[in-house]
Amino acid sequence: MSRARSAALQKADEAAVVFAALGDPTRLRVVGRLSGEGPLSISALSLDAGVTRQAITKHLRALTDAGLVRDRWQGRERIFELEPRRLARARQYLDLVSMQWDAAIDRLKSLIEDAG
Repeated sequence: MSRARSAALQKADEAAVVFAALGDPTRLRVVGRLSGEGPLSISALSLDAGVTRQAITKHLRALTDAGLVRDRWQGRERIFELEPRRLARARQYLDLVSMQWDAAIDRLKSLIEDAG
């Protein structure tokens, strides 16, 4: 396998972890809140979440494992915040896939125009 192919597969594997974590509606809402409101505690994230504090803790663990959030202690509270670099890498992967699709559509368009 070429080095470029190996790197592409690694990027896909990294992106898959992020997309799997974001595939849960509760986790996606947590990411949205952290994005819009900034760093928050588990207590704050539990308010109006529609799930228990224990469930939020579980979802935060999954987001942390995926590298999407990081935590720090502030006094007696654990504060969670987004890890923007991980989201940026996932977006770069989506941009790459989008460019590949655009190129495929351009090739198809050329084939159709040349045949007509």
